[in-house]
Amino acid sequence: MSQLKLDQGQIDRARDSARRIARQVFDEMSQYTTTTVERATLRLLGIDGIDENYVPLPNVLVDHLQAKNLLQHGAAPIVVAAMQEHNMTAQAVAEAVSKGTLTLALPKDADAARKATEAQAAIMCQHIAGQRAFRAKQIETMGEAPTPWLYLIVATGNIYEDVVQARAAAEQGADIIAVIRSTGQSLLDYVPYGATTEGFGGTYATQENFKLMRAALDEVGEKLGRYIRLTNYCSGLCMPEIAAMGAIERLDMMLNDSMYGIIFRDINMKRTFIDQFFSRMVNAYAGIIINTGEDNYLTTADAYEAAHTVLASQLINEQFAYLSGLQPDQMGLGHAFEINPELENGFLWEMAHAQLVRQVFPDASLKYMPPTKHMTGNIFKGQVQDTLFNIVSTVTNQNIHLLGMMTEAIHTPFIQDRFLAIQNAKYVFGTMKDLNSEIEFKSGGKIETRAQEVLAETEKILAEIEAMGLSAAIGKGTFAEISRTPTGGKGLAGVISKAADYYNPFPQLMLPTQTA
Repeated sequence: MSQLKLDQGQIDRARDSARRIARQVFDEMSQYTTTTVERATLRLLGIDGIDENYVPLPNVLVDHLQAKNLLQHGAAPIVVAAMQEHNMTAQAVAEAVSKGTLTLALPKDADAARKATEAQAAIMCQHIAGQRAFRAKQIETMGEAPTPWLYLIVATGNIYEDVVQARAAAEQGADIIAVIRSTGQSLLDYVPYGATTEGFGGTYATQENFKLMRAALDEVGEKLGRYIRLTNYCSGLCMPEIAAMGAIERLDMMLNDSMYGIIFRDINMKRTFIDQFFSRMVNAYAGIIINTGEDNYLTTADAYEAAHTVLASQLINEQFAYLSGLQPDQMGLGHAFEINPELENGFLWEMAHAQLVRQVFPDASLKYMPPTKHMTGNIFKGQVQDTLFNIVSTVTNQNIHLLGMMTEAIHTPFIQDRFLAIQNAKYVFGTMKDLNSEIEFKSGGKIETRAQEVLAETEKILAEIEAMGLSAAIGKGTFAEISRTPTGGKGLAGVISKAADYYNPFPQLMLPTQTA
């Protein structure tokens, strides 16, 4: 593959700045937990279901512990101590608290409670490890498509209709099915329960919906002779809980960004940084590939002028991912083909940006997003834009390719629109399969010079962010030209200072020793 001439020293310095930025945030946030981290922990201990008012039992328990001023000690040992004292399962404890027949208290023997809690947590870790091993075995047995993987969305609002569309998409050639989440779910501070049929613009992320779609894709994958990956949205106020449910049900990818919720959903900074660490830790342990959201920056900021903010954010996301135990092949760092099509040489700049990202992250599972911002009702021009996007993707060896739709600006794509998108991508990927090994980038040419400019700007802005701190940088609108403050946004009330004896068993079980 042809390579751009880039200054490795600049890359190393930029990455070092990103590492220090991420570590500073991690150290500051380590003294806190959140209500949704504790709810996710309870789910990982086996608690599920709803009460008579349809309130999820993890919420009931965490609300109970907050009311008793106990949550800062960690929900897990308190619940496990109650399990032992009353000879109950975790689910039975939750149901008893919900009915008002049991009041939780600190364990009488803290050391014994910790040991018992670790043993309970190990049961779920064993299940998740088993799901990861099963995925690996399926891929080994059935095989998988070559990259770029074709990533296609379904978004009917009804999980049973989603299943029908997902099967059809896989049979038409999709390698990854992403179930779009119902509008607004990221701002719900609870996870809906059971199979759902009434989402708006997408289908609610629930554990039962995960289970139904996973079974459907396993079945169609057996028929087609290749493993079909399943994706959902691990973001918003319930990020850790959705990570837990996805790990339990063997999802393969999760949209999981360190700053997306802050910038685009106005979720509190502290809440997001704490939740993303725990959720990514679970994703890492489960072998799930995360998808980050830098592509979204280019929907509000200019894709040419803001290209360096994408690379800077990717480097920060990479370092947050390492802190949570994720390996490079689990990092679906995002970027997008969003330059104004009227810009002269825009295709060259898109090529420069995509190749730059590929070389800075040679081992990452890069996720490349299609044109959206500049799509119009002209479906013929849209098809051309998507074709150019497909060319850049295969020439620069992207890994995860979200299919562009010619009707992007008109409506939620129909099955036939998706079929045309798959045909377009397959044609380009086939006819240009080895083009990247047949061409060379001109030394000192426009593409190489543009990539070098973006890299230099990235090094500079990361040094500035390191000096002021990430929170201040977000406050200045550094990313996506949207400003947020540390005390603003939704969910701050769910951030809890840890007590000296706080305990959660999952970090020591899921994280590599050197990170825990």
